[in-house]
Amino acid sequence: MIVRFETTYGDGYWSASAIGYSIFTDGETFEELLKNIEEAVLLYFEDEVEPNEQITIQTQITHQVHHVATSSGC
Repeated sequence: MIVRFETTYGDGYWSASAIGYSIFTDGETFEELLKNIEEAVLLYFEDEVEPNEQITIQTQITHQVHHVATSSGC
C-alpha cells in the first residue's frame, strides 16, 4: 500500500494531508512532521492492515509563494 502526502510549510509549521485519505497532521520541524505522519498512518489503518503488510509513505512538498512587495501605479 502506498499513501501519498502533500506537505506545505507556513506560519512556522509543516503540515501534511494524505491524498485520497482523511489523514492530516503537522509539526514544528520536518522531522517531527515525518514522525507524526507515520503515527497518523498507523492509527488510520490499524484495523485494515494485515500482519507484515508494508505501508509506503511518500511526501510531496508544495512551496508556498508569499507576496513580498507591491507596486504602485505611477
